[in-house]
Amino acid sequence: MDEHSHQRTITVGVLVFDEVELLDLAGPYEVFGAAAEVAGRERFESPPLFRVLTISESGAPVRTRAGLSIFTDHSFADHPPIDLLVVPGGDVSGMLADPDVALWIASVDAGCEITASVCTGAFLLAQAGLLDGRRATTHWEDVDGLSSQWPTIEVLRDVRWVDEGRIVTAAGVSAGIDMALHLVERLAGRELALRTARHMEYTWAERA
Repeated sequence: MDEHSHQRTITVGVLVFDEVELLDLAGPYEVFGAAAEVAGRERFESPPLFRVLTISESGAPVRTRAGLSIFTDHSFADHPPIDLLVVPGGDVSGMLADPDVALWIASVDAGCEITASVCTGAFLLAQAGLLDGRRATTHWEDVDGLSSQWPTIEVLRDVRWVDEGRIVTAAGVSAGIDMALHLVERLAGRELALRTARHMEYTWAERA
């Protein structure tokens, strides 16, 4: 994408579920929302650069791991086309046990430009078959589990994110913010990513 103009809005779909880690979803959500705000204010762009939506399996509200309840915008059945899918982590045991989740992630991935995960969201990407033969990362406490369950994945330690082109994975919690800023840089230019980090008063770990 040209750093100074765009012709369309990039739709970001963030998966939410009971026991999701709050900052895993809120960090990237805030980054893409702030980037759209900064781009609109500084570049006078229309339509907005990013539109961010939350999606749960049924469309019902979910309760995060921290106890906060969140209303969702769409269900698996009624969301619009997604350009960038973000799969956060948390306690994903229930999602791993639901075969419809892996099918949905694989289906959305087939039609979007980038699929990204934060923390144990990588387990959901692995369950959907998206990490086979790729490099990936997850929370430092879970790298052994990811590696042992899916030995075809090259699991990297001590990195903030891993960019494999269409698939991008981040380590735990705040690393999702760094990854999201990296994706803003990929999609809309480094200057906007830097301005977005400044707008958020966030010290961006610019390199993985």
